[in-house]
Amino acid sequence: MSMRLNAKNGNFVFPKNFLWGTATSAHQVEGNNFNSDWWQFEQQNRILFSSGQACDSYHRFKEDHDLIQQLNNNVYRLSIEWARLEPEEGKFKREVMNHYIQVLSDLKQRGIKVMLTLHHFTNPVWFAAKGGWHGYPLAAWRFRRYVKYVVENLAGLVDLWATINEPGVYVDMGYNKAIWPPMVSSKFKMLLAFFHMALAHRLAYRLIHNKIPNAQVGCCMNAMSFASYRKHKLMELLFVHLADRFVNHSFYDLTKDKHDFLGINYYFRVRLKQKEGSWLPEVEDVTEGERELSDVGWLIYPHGLYDVLMDLADFKKPIYITENGIAAEDDTKREKFLVNHIAEIYHAIKGGVNVQGYFHWSLLDNFEWEKGFGPKFGLVAVDHQTFQRTIKPSGLLYAQIAQANALAEELVKKYE
Repeated sequence: MSMRLNAKNGNFVFPKNFLWGTATSAHQVEGNNFNSDWWQFEQQNRILFSSGQACDSYHRFKEDHDLIQQLNNNVYRLSIEWARLEPEEGKFKREVMNHYIQVLSDLKQRGIKVMLTLHHFTNPVWFAAKGGWHGYPLAAWRFRRYVKYVVENLAGLVDLWATINEPGVYVDMGYNKAIWPPMVSSKFKMLLAFFHMALAHRLAYRLIHNKIPNAQVGCCMNAMSFASYRKHKLMELLFVHLADRFVNHSFYDLTKDKHDFLGINYYFRVRLKQKEGSWLPEVEDVTEGERELSDVGWLIYPHGLYDVLMDLADFKKPIYITENGIAAEDDTKREKFLVNHIAEIYHAIKGGVNVQGYFHWSLLDNFEWEKGFGPKFGLVAVDHQTFQRTIKPSGLLYAQIAQANALAEELVKKYE
């Protein structure tokens, strides 16, 4: 792909064939994911909110695809639900696979490329009962068996394969903070789960390439921009280095040479400082300063995306921004967020980073895990009683950018 860019007539013009898309995950939009560990925890009230019918996308996927076309997107990132496909160990449901074939076929008929995520936080109940990622010795191999079934049925309908979404976030929320399933508070088991997920990625990568030699396979990693609270304090600079190595690089270090592209999910920056009277680090409380925050308290820092891209360019792989978005009731904040982050991607490409696509999170106002339906990330509003979908002004703005394959000069100036 050519990396030549220009600012024709002041516009930020992106490379030809750049991919403009949106992203969702199955549990967050499909609804009634009965056989997953998340659904089980919801029914047991171990999680405060229930996903219920979510956005009912399992039945309304063609409406979603209509919206994708109205947004002028040429690619869509979605996930396939392991718990639906394999509700009992070793027993795959043909009717569910036929449904996913119908979903992907509809996208292909519309000329929309597909990035398919194979694991997006949820697991089959039987898998969790055997110990899940931390306690089931065969976890990676059982994931491989599921991937094999998916590839054998969907090989011709997928353009980009994303094996696992945010393994670092999964283990942090499930084991470190222990507020997501499996809610196991154990640093040791957290590391075990992380290593098993890395092995699962490696196995899946080899399997997909054995079946489809020219496949494009990667994973989607949450990447953060780190800074020290005090620029010249050596201990805080060390915190930044270690945090960057663990959060942004460790999974890639464990899965070297098993990535055809890097999927980067970027939302915010954090500043690290040394605790008073301690050698340990802590994250700056951004609510104490006058900062621009999302509705869930995340610091809005577009330049951090540029920093992350320049850092990860060292891997010399094509990069896709597989998630980037803001929780905001005020849609004008989303418009500003969109323009400023896309501008940073443009500058990163100008700096030599091989960014080939952008997926905004999210297409729809969907179920946001332990936060329920409160945070609004979507370019499209959803009435969760009637499931009526309405494109927001930010969605119309994104449609203009995607159609032009460029940021207009007046947009850059307006939101600068």
